[in-house]
Amino acid sequence: MPRTKKGAARRQAKKRTFRRAKGMVGARSKLWRIVKQSVMKAEQYAFRDRRAKKRSFRRLWITRISAACRMRDITYSRFQAGLKKAGITLDRKVLAGVALNDPKAFDVIVAEVKAALGV
Repeated sequence: MPRTKKGAARRQAKKRTFRRAKGMVGARSKLWRIVKQSVMKAEQYAFRDRRAKKRSFRRLWITRISAACRMRDITYSRFQAGLKKAGITLDRKVLAGVALNDPKAFDVIVAEVKAALGV
């Protein structure tokens, strides 16, 4: 059986990998072995951080809601308990947006929560 060397397929694969390394500094975008390692590591970071992004946004929303609640004399945990009791099913992303962009609407929500808690 004759020896095969992959020819065009290998060149295309390398070109694809080099395109992914575009923008990296120095050898990380020039030398094949280092490019392979750099792209592989970048893909690991991307995979990990797609999940971390969700966590960090949730933390941001909770921080914003908590700050808005404290300005209205209620803690975040009591606010969440009151939302459940009042039957308000807004998620944290929406609540954070309302607290930031529409304080009057957030005041109404807090008033309903306080009424449900009996405060």
